[in-house]
Amino acid sequence: MSNKQDYYESLGVERGADDAAIKKAYRKLAMKFHPDRNPGDQAAESRFKEINEAYMILSDKEKKAQYDRFGHAGVDPSMGGGAGPQGFDFGDLGDIFGSAFGDIFGGSKRQARGSDLMYSLDLSLEQAVHGDQVKIQIPTWSSCQACDGSGAAKGYAPETCSTCGGSGQVTIQQGFFTVQQTCPHCRGTGQRITHPCSSCHGEGRVRDHKMLSVKIPAGINNGDRIRLSGEGEAGPRGAQAGDLYVEVTIKPHAIFEREGDHLFCEVPIDFSLAVLGGTIEVPTLAGKVKLKIPSETQSGQMFRLRGQGVKAMRGGRPGDIMCKVAVETPVSLNRSQRKLVEELQASLSSSKHQPRAKRWYDGVKSFFETKSS
Repeated sequence: MSNKQDYYESLGVERGADDAAIKKAYRKLAMKFHPDRNPGDQAAESRFKEINEAYMILSDKEKKAQYDRFGHAGVDPSMGGGAGPQGFDFGDLGDIFGSAFGDIFGGSKRQARGSDLMYSLDLSLEQAVHGDQVKIQIPTWSSCQACDGSGAAKGYAPETCSTCGGSGQVTIQQGFFTVQQTCPHCRGTGQRITHPCSSCHGEGRVRDHKMLSVKIPAGINNGDRIRLSGEGEAGPRGAQAGDLYVEVTIKPHAIFEREGDHLFCEVPIDFSLAVLGGTIEVPTLAGKVKLKIPSETQSGQMFRLRGQGVKAMRGGRPGDIMCKVAVETPVSLNRSQRKLVEELQASLSSSKHQPRAKRWYDGVKSFFETKSS
């Protein structure tokens, strides 16, 4: 039985939690226990690794289904992959029928692969839109230099496992069927370490940190992942390394909000510009552009700057910038200014100057007349 903590408990979510709840819990914990925020804290580093492993499984629909059905045995390569009844491995038909009907389906020695890692990367909107090259430091397992990843002490070499004869699998007779499963003594590697390396204690790998350069493609969006093949944890005893998944989180921007390939912003304009019209400068991520405000513009009206938004990673026409104008009411008026406004208001009392207000008050009047009748 695995001594690993339940993945749902690792993330602090209920069993059966949906993708949104799982992602929200992961981001909160990853931010809290990230090594960059806890330098030298081994407990935080261990917890960070634990929640990464849990998220890698529960965020993948197939792996999550295997885990829900079989627990850790369903997703841990060192335990033989997805386990069937009584702990047998039914993932490979060659394993089930290989001895009974000959090697029809093929088969190969299993070897534990290094774990995949997840890294949450915060980017500015500008970095996401234009692309960038960023460096990240991650905690990981690296191949042991003292034993070249073999796990054996200097002067010794791994020995062939006497239980499975080096195949990594053992055969169990179950009535009519001959069933093969991962060797419990060598965990599928086909080798035993009789004189373990003192540096890695026979693992063939050691705890380490490494610096990686990550290329951020232009147009990447919130929640997108970048896969770095072979940059995850080194496998035990020279086995294949896992992958590193860099998940992007775009930080809030002072001006823009992004929705897909479009950018949205609110542009305050003064009363006179809204009434008389004119031209103003508005920002884009590439510089300033001019926006024409027609006369009699109402607060909340939306203007589109075509092609000034985000160009998607897969190409196509760039998105747009949507500018929502907000007519700003003047504040801190002096006596003479207030008098001018009062004179203007008196001259605008006719309903033809305020048609929306007239329609609204007419609607209110009709509402109360209907209610009282």
